[in-house]
Amino acid sequence: MNKKEVLKLAKGFRGRAKNCIRIARERVEKALQYSYRDRRNKKRDMRSLWIERINAGTRQHGVKYGNFMHGLMKENIQLNRKVLSELSMHEPYTFKALVDISRNAFPGNKKAVSIPKKEGLAVVL
Repeated sequence: MNKKEVLKLAKGFRGRAKNCIRIARERVEKALQYSYRDRRNKKRDMRSLWIERINAGTRQHGVKYGNFMHGLMKENIQLNRKVLSELSMHEPYTFKALVDISRNAFPGNKKAVSIPKKEGLAVVL
């Protein structure tokens, strides 16, 4: 890269990294390495977030995440994890229907018992 491109990319850096070409070239190169790495890490982080959300939603209905996904696979329901996590957060009745379908498809889900809710407890502030 030439000097003009490097200094353009170094805009916003602190100290001499924004206007001294030798330092700016090193910092820009390292910044590009970080951005390349983190574009891949972002995909990994989002997938794990979706899995956590699906797991939280399925455990409210007494089913484990792995059993839920296996039941969906056996029923040939091809929803990706992003869509399932959105359903678990914003469409609880639709998600409950999916959990019921998964529970019926996979015998391991039938043993699961939903967690009883405690009633009559009041929080005093």
